[in-house]
Amino acid sequence: MRIELEKRPQVSKLFGILSPLLALALALIAGTIMFAVMGKDPVEALDAFFVEPLLEVWSLHELAIKAGPLILIAVGLCVCYRSNNWNIGAEGQFSIGAVTGSFIPIVFTDWHSPLILPLMLIAGAIGGALYGAIPALLKAHFNTNEILTSLMLVYIAQLFLDWLSRGPWRDPQGHNFPQSIDFPPEAVLPAIWEDSGRAHWGIVFAVVAAILAWFMIKYTLKGFEITVLGQSARAGRFAGFSSRKMVWFAFLFSGALSGLAGISEVAGSIGHLQPAISPGYGFTAIIVAFLARLNPLGAILSGFVLALTYLGGEAAQLSPGISAKAANVFQGLLLFFVLSCDTLIYYKIRLIWSRVRGGAA
Repeated sequence: MRIELEKRPQVSKLFGILSPLLALALALIAGTIMFAVMGKDPVEALDAFFVEPLLEVWSLHELAIKAGPLILIAVGLCVCYRSNNWNIGAEGQFSIGAVTGSFIPIVFTDWHSPLILPLMLIAGAIGGALYGAIPALLKAHFNTNEILTSLMLVYIAQLFLDWLSRGPWRDPQGHNFPQSIDFPPEAVLPAIWEDSGRAHWGIVFAVVAAILAWFMIKYTLKGFEITVLGQSARAGRFAGFSSRKMVWFAFLFSGALSGLAGISEVAGSIGHLQPAISPGYGFTAIIVAFLARLNPLGAILSGFVLALTYLGGEAAQLSPGISAKAANVFQGLLLFFVLSCDTLIYYKIRLIWSRVRGGAA
C-alpha cells in the first residue's frame, strides 16, 4: 500500500478562507492536550498565552514590538514564496541587517548627526539584501537548492554576529559583557507613544511594507509576474517573464525587509549589538506567512497572533510555569496544522493497494 496526493479539480472557496481559522482551532485543541499531559491546567495556560498579554497597555506595546519584525520579515517571505522561491534563511538576513546597520554608530562613535538613523536603516536593508543575494546567485546560475543554502547561511550569520559582539565590536567599558557600546540617542529608533510604553516605529515600517507589497502584488505588472511565475514557470516564459530575474528579485526583496527588521530591532528595542538579538523571528515569520495565506495584508493579523504566542509564552513561564520549549512546540503545532489544512484543501489522499505477483512484492 502506498499513499498519494491527488490534486482536487475544484477547491472549496469557503474552506480556503476558513483554513487558517481551522488550523488555529486545531492548534488550540492540540495545545490543550499537550498542557494537560504536562500536568498543567489547560485553561490557565491558554489564558496566559492569549488573554493576559492583552490586559495592560504596556503589554500591548510589547506585543507591537514583537509583531513588527515578524510582519516585516513575513511580508518579504510572502512575495518570495508566491514566486516559488523558498527563502528559509530570513533569520540570517535579519542578523546581517543588524550588523551592517550597526556599523555606523559602533565605528563612527564621534559622528553625531540626524542622518545616522536613516543611514543605519538603509545599510541594514542593503546588508540583508546582499546576504539574500547569495542563495539567489547559487540558484539562478548553478541550480542549487535554495532551501539548503539559505538555511546554512543562517548559522554563518549568527556565528559572525557572535564573533563581532564578543571580539572586535565588544564594548571595552562593558565589564566584559559580550555586547557593543550603547547606541547614541540619534541612532535609536524613537518610541511612538513614549508616555505609555516603548513601542517604536518598527511596527509602522512593517504595516507600511505590508500595504505596499499587497498593492504591488494586486495592481502592478511585477505582482502579475510574481503570480504567474509562481504558478507556472513555463507559462511565465511564454509571457516573456524571466525565472532567473524573479529569483534575484524575490531574494533581494525578502532579504532587504529581513535586514530592515534586524536593524529596527537592534536600534529600537535593544539599543546595542549583542550575540542574541532574535528569539527566532526569521523562522517564526514562515508560520506568519503561511497563516496569512501568502497575503501581505494577512501577515499583519497573523503577525500579531504569533507575537501573542511569544508574549504569552513569557507570561506562561511565570504563572502556570510552562517552559519556553513548550511555547516553541505550540508554535510548531500551529505551523503543522496550517500546512496540513492547506494540503487537504488542495489535495485529496488516495490509498493505492498493490497486489503481490509471483510471490514477490
